Amino acid sequence: MGIRIIADSCCELPEELKKEVPCESIPLTLILDDREIVDDDTFNQRSFLKLVAACKGVPRSACPSPERYMTAFDCREDWIFVVTLSSHLSGSYNSAMLARELYEEEMADRTQGDTEGGTKKIHVFDSKSASGGETQVALKINELYKMGLSFEEIVEKTEEFIKHAKTYFVVETLEVFRKNGRLSNTKAFAANVLNLKPVCMGVDGVIEPASIQRGIKNALKKMVEHSLEGIKDTRDRVLIINHCNCYERAVGVLADFISKAEFKATMILDTAGVSSLYASDGGIIVSF
Repeated sequence: MGIRIIADSCCELPEELKKEVPCESIPLTLILDDREIVDDDTFNQRSFLKLVAACKGVPRSACPSPERYMTAFDCREDWIFVVTLSSHLSGSYNSAMLARELYEEEMADRTQGDTEGGTKKIHVFDSKSASGGETQVALKINELYKMGLSFEEIVEKTEEFIKHAKTYFVVETLEVFRKNGRLSNTKAFAANVLNLKPVCMGVDGVIEPASIQRGIKNALKKMVEHSLEGIKDTRDRVLIINHCNCYERAVGVLADFISKAEFKATMILDTAGVSSLYASDGGIIVSF
């Protein structure tokens, strides 16, 4: 008996997690004009950001195919947990769900009449988030597994965890979101006017503005304050800060958080390809 955690490439999987449990990242494809970039281990953030800046069209991403997920399911582990981007932001969740359905049908055909077969269990989690929000889900799955819970208990408690998780972000520009139709022109316009920076949050998997501040420093400070409002106790939560090419900024945000609250653990992670596309150069994403 063992578990495998599979996540689309918007999820930054920490090295510590990969040492504890088998993990696999399913890459999305990043499309800049006529160039396609696979968001896998070959991704180079620095060169990618230069390509984004030079992109004349609409930068976008394409979700993995069901076949790619099915390939990942064909492993030796009996329990497979899949973590995807919010279904409101990407087709990755629907692709993984279709893959599970097709794979289970295929396995039923393979093991027909075999009383020993058909033991593999697969559950797909819609993270209702992205980036570090997906990482939070992966960490929770592993935590619950180490506690000795059953497959069904892990699913139930992780789904409940997703309902109460928090994701906020501040970016230098919302232009990519606007171009892709993931944020309306009305909600995105402030990013280009008078140095106003929006603080955004995830609400049931949908991006919503939480505040608008003048300047990036004020926006980051407000993000910390706003995200902590109404939280009774953070000591049982992990704080994850993802940054796009701005490590020192992430360190400053971490310092602000720990001056106001105590967390079970904290980590700073660099954004991979999909997160780098939408966070843009200088973007910060926080989740807990």
